[in-house]
Amino acid sequence: MVVNRTRDGGKKFETLTRGLPQENTYDLVYRHAPDVDETGNRLAFGSATGSLWISEDGGDSWQTLSSSLPPIYAVRFEKS
Repeated sequence: MVVNRTRDGGKKFETLTRGLPQENTYDLVYRHAPDVDETGNRLAFGSATGSLWISEDGGDSWQTLSSSLPPIYAVRFEKS
């Protein structure tokens, strides 16, 4: 599992893996499954296999919130 990040409109990409599973991962993430909060620092995404991850540092590191939810088709942060 990886997240790719660009900060220059797609000219270069960084592959981020810290905190994401790297072995025996069979997750499918739909394009509506990730979201970024208003600050741009908190990111979250869910998979169709029921896993949910969050990053509090712009994607540099991730933590698993759950790996046993029903399929996740979209994630949204509540606007303040």
